[in-house]
Amino acid sequence: MKNDMKITIKILFTILVISLLIGCNNASDSENNRDESESSKKENTEAKPEEKQALRSVHLSELKFNSLGIKVDTITKKALSGIVEANGQLEVPPQYEATVTAILGGNVSSIKVIEGDEVKKGQTLAYLSHPDLTRIQSDYINAFSRLEFLEKDFERQKRLYEAEVASGKNFQQTQSDYQSVQGEVRAYESQLRQLNLDPSRVRNGNLYELIPVVSPIAGYIEKVVVQMGQYVDPQTGMFMVVDNEHVHADLMVFEKDIYKVKEEQKMSFTLESVPGSNLTGEIYSVGKQFEQNPKAIHIHAEIDDKVGYLIPGMYIKGKIRTGEELVPALPEEAVIEEEGKPYIFIAQKIREEEKVKWELKPFEIRTGITEDGWVEIKFLEPLPKDALVAYNNAYYLISEMQKSETSHGH
Repeated sequence: MKNDMKITIKILFTILVISLLIGCNNASDSENNRDESESSKKENTEAKPEEKQALRSVHLSELKFNSLGIKVDTITKKALSGIVEANGQLEVPPQYEATVTAILGGNVSSIKVIEGDEVKKGQTLAYLSHPDLTRIQSDYINAFSRLEFLEKDFERQKRLYEAEVASGKNFQQTQSDYQSVQGEVRAYESQLRQLNLDPSRVRNGNLYELIPVVSPIAGYIEKVVVQMGQYVDPQTGMFMVVDNEHVHADLMVFEKDIYKVKEEQKMSFTLESVPGSNLTGEIYSVGKQFEQNPKAIHIHAEIDDKVGYLIPGMYIKGKIRTGEELVPALPEEAVIEEEGKPYIFIAQKIREEEKVKWELKPFEIRTGITEDGWVEIKFLEPLPKDALVAYNNAYYLISEMQKSETSHGH
């Protein structure tokens, strides 16, 4: 009986062990199958982005192609210049700027101009009054009267001396007095002219009551720094006059570009304060001394066509053309950037039965010099022989391409 019980227990234990082994094997197979399935899914998922990397072509009907005004042609070569960019401002040479001062101190009795007025050389800007003005004119009249008397006395003594009637001593004394007063009169006349007064008018008894302050150059009143009734010391600045006809571009060229810049090179610039402005000029002077902060030199350029709104001190951004080179080029509107890479579109006419379509395929490039709306094109791979290229509407074409990709993705 006991032996039968032992045999039964052994059989049951064996069955239990076999069941456990079979369960483990099934679980292992299931896990392996799940891993393989997930790996397969992952591979399929990773493969999809590669399909999206290739940009799709854009297809347009001939009607739409023509209505958009898309221009196609083979790529051309154009003479483009190397460019040095430089910033600066408009300046006027020192000989065409003037600070108008008072030669003789006085009170401002009238001001004849305001800021922005155009003035001519010698035009009166203001009048000053001072008691010394009357004294100077009176002293001049007295000196001139003495000169007239001494001149007649000198002529008389000269005739007597030549006739050996008068002594040489009297003649020499008269000559000395005459020359002394003559110098005094000339000094007064010079002083009157500096005050912009006419000595001949003063000699005739027509005295000036006011001192005119006149402009030494033609130009525009930039600043008025005096007021009515104000006392003005001699040599005190009263007005600033600038001749804008001689305004020029003053640009700063950094050390790394100095060797490229020379006199007679062409340049263009824009004004920060005038949107859409684009003026041209020619370099006539290249500085020979560094500014230390920043380390750069001044270059000066004459402006070709000066316009009325050019004012000294205006900030400008310039481009200096350093030399021309024939390079493959397209208009700027033929190039578009997508995901940080520049593209152009190759155009091909396709005939399908009786219909005509245009296929425009993006073609990756690199860009170089940009000048006057044209861009140098550098190819990463050769362009197909006699390939037609879209010269405009690249922005529209890239938008259509993106719409197509979105639609395809859905």
